[in-house]
Amino acid sequence: MKERNHAFDLLCGLCILRMIMLHVISMCGYRSEFWFAKVMAWSFFFMSFFFFKAGYFNKGVSGKTLPYLKDRIKRLLVPYFVWGAIGSIVFFSFLFIFPDDFQQYYKILRWQHLWEDSHFWGNPPVWFLFSFFMAYVAVHFINKVKFLPWISVFFPFISYYLWTQHNPLWMSLDNVFMGVFFFYLGRGWRWLQRRVPQGWLVLLSVLLIAEFVVGNRWWHGEYDMSLNKFVQHPWGAGVNTVCALVGISGLLLALPQRRVPVIGYIGEHSMVYFVAHYPLIFLYCFTHRVFHHTVVHHWEDFILMMAFVLITCTWLVLYVEKISYLSGRYKKKEVYLQP
Repeated sequence: MKERNHAFDLLCGLCILRMIMLHVISMCGYRSEFWFAKVMAWSFFFMSFFFFKAGYFNKGVSGKTLPYLKDRIKRLLVPYFVWGAIGSIVFFSFLFIFPDDFQQYYKILRWQHLWEDSHFWGNPPVWFLFSFFMAYVAVHFINKVKFLPWISVFFPFISYYLWTQHNPLWMSLDNVFMGVFFFYLGRGWRWLQRRVPQGWLVLLSVLLIAEFVVGNRWWHGEYDMSLNKFVQHPWGAGVNTVCALVGISGLLLALPQRRVPVIGYIGEHSMVYFVAHYPLIFLYCFTHRVFHHTVVHHWEDFILMMAFVLITCTWLVLYVEKISYLSGRYKKKEVYLQP
């Protein structure tokens, strides 16, 4: 049996921890703090890593279209709708049972949300699963034409153009072009690793990390994948993201691969932490609101909420991964690697 790649588990775990921490911080009202902007400025590329990782490992994007689409639907779209529904049930249950306590949320409800955004009320981060599914579909059809994958080099420019046009595509699909680009970037890095001596790859990885550190300081730009948003310098956002993804993954892959406790476990079971954390955040915050307690600007609630989310998600792993429509895990007859 092939040994699990602990380098990518470490990166996945760090990505998930960062995501949960930033969502809890935002819910606690610290998003406008100076240090929050600094954290975002040096970790903005983490969500892009999942597309990069999918391209690095995935070998099952070709073949017959119908079995491929069925597999992707089961693994991504079904959990997308199920966990979106779970988040909405949590969200609207509080609004309907305690309407006087949640008047501000009634004011922001709008019908356009159903077709403009791939978010769900109560679980907005699941946009990722829908965009991930559409990226897989795009990659499948692109791969059917020889040399067509090279077209992905131009996709960041398309994504940037869509952002300048206020992201006109429905279901937040404007970010799929960047997703496909990162997918093929991962594939290209895997291809290069098989053909270049490890010593040269280590040197290249170190140089790319150095470029990211220097470039992100002097030529700063950020790409927010959830909003397909380019912040400050768009060229800096693109170049620095590529350098960070390739450099950090390349260096970790070259080092001895040892499982990091806790973070490695979260990386191994990242799907559960990803889909379940936001409904749990709402459950915590809305319960406090019913009892007329706010979590805003309360560091003790930040600590308690982080502990509540992480402990509950860890407990849920034991049950969610046994249910295919919740976890997206199926026994597969063909090789379609789970992202």
